[in-house]
Amino acid sequence: MIDLARFATDRGIRHVLFSFTDLFGVQRAKLVPVAAVQEVAAAGAGFAGFAAWLAMTPADPDVLGLPDTSSLMVLPWQREVAWVATDLQVGGLPLEQSPRWVLKCQLERAVRLGYHFRTGVEAEFFLLQPGGAAIADGDDSQSKPCYDQLALMRQYPLIGGLLDGMGELGWGPYQADHEDANGQFELNWTYADSLVTADRHAFFRVMAQAMAEQHGARVSFSPKPFAALTGNGAHLHHSLWNADGHNLFHDPRGPLGLSALAYNFLGGLLEHAPALCALTNPVAESYQRLGGLRTTSGSTWSPGWISYGGNNRTHMVRIPDDQRLELRLADGAANPYLLPAAVLAAGLDGIERNLDPGPRDDANAYTDPPIGRARPLPGSVEEALDAFAADKVLRQSLGEPFCQAYEQLRRQA
Repeated sequence: MIDLARFATDRGIRHVLFSFTDLFGVQRAKLVPVAAVQEVAAAGAGFAGFAAWLAMTPADPDVLGLPDTSSLMVLPWQREVAWVATDLQVGGLPLEQSPRWVLKCQLERAVRLGYHFRTGVEAEFFLLQPGGAAIADGDDSQSKPCYDQLALMRQYPLIGGLLDGMGELGWGPYQADHEDANGQFELNWTYADSLVTADRHAFFRVMAQAMAEQHGARVSFSPKPFAALTGNGAHLHHSLWNADGHNLFHDPRGPLGLSALAYNFLGGLLEHAPALCALTNPVAESYQRLGGLRTTSGSTWSPGWISYGGNNRTHMVRIPDDQRLELRLADGAANPYLLPAAVLAAGLDGIERNLDPGPRDDANAYTDPPIGRARPLPGSVEEALDAFAADKVLRQSLGEPFCQAYEQLRRQA
């Protein structure tokens, strides 16, 4: 464990953000001066759970956030401040509805089975004017703006700064591009163990917004900010590895170079897809993205069916190469911790029950929808929550305390 006070002193840190992500994916924090950091680290930063999106009441005792110093990062845009993810407790016991705890439990389950879960995420976002009503760049107006070099470079001060910041933090950033919608961007960093990626995903959402504000703009991860434009996805690339560092999804003898284990994992994703939507697509806008028929660019780039294909972006799951699966279902409203937790829970059930995903569909699902070959995805939050309520296997895996808390708040929202 890293000594927070020494870390801060060595780097000229004045304050540390003790942070947690609530059930709705909102990042909450307390700013702790270095003089008090050891005391707060030992006792935990205190939060009133009801004041965040946690299923608690004003009568409940404090939630204490205990720092996981393996997540410690210095803010690239404010270098006298550090950030650390915390694990939540109440009365000395883990808060079982905490998203980070839910993910850690799934990762521990995977380790018991001999697996290590590695993920990478594509965190798409819109760059908007400060009021949020229009895109920031009035000249970003092509009907097919994806990879638009001029539009990308007009935002170079921000996009370049984000890449530099991720590099300083050791994330291994390797590209940034203008995405399919006007004003939409994506930055990619190297995949890692799933908890590391989730912490980075949570941090990235704050970093992008904070740095955009410094440039007089606003960032939106909303699934569908504009009806006529492609929405924000949060595609999750994932694979299982063993303790020796071998990718268990790879098998050169298997179809498309993937192992039987990978296809069983895929079978779990397809089996639990309706319930997964409650977590991967948690808001009303999510279903405007999934249900959209056409955008100004000519494609929504989002799935509508519970299906999989090879290197084919029209299906719910894509097999981009012989190393991994890509879940294209999730959007920008997905919680950075609950997204991988739900995917892992579903996939492990597929492995444990030897689920067969069925034949691959290589058709263009937009022009040749798999009617009769696949089930449609839920059409609303309510439909997804009903599927989540009925999926006993997924709920048992994720834990009823979490499931009840999450469902309660989502149905009230």
